[in-house]
Amino acid sequence: MRVFRAALVIAFVAAPAYGQQKSIPRYGEETKEKTPQEKEAEKAAEQAYKRSLGNIPDQGPTDPWGAVRGNSDAPKPSAAKTKKTKTAN
Repeated sequence: MRVFRAALVIAFVAAPAYGQQKSIPRYGEETKEKTPQEKEAEKAAEQAYKRSLGNIPDQGPTDPWGAVRGNSDAPKPSAAKTKKTKTAN
């Protein structure tokens, strides 16, 4: 009885998702031509997408590892130049 209930729940959950899919043409089946309304909607969506890309401000190159790496332009101190002096405690 549990298996039957589980299968029933899975069927109820999967049915709406299956209904939302576009039909995929089968082997040998010709694709359907788009209506003029679909072509216009696709063209308008493409233009809106291109306009929205133009609204994004240009940002300089980012370096996500920059904080980890540190400043690579600074010269590294050499062992000969840095001598520590002893302080009397």
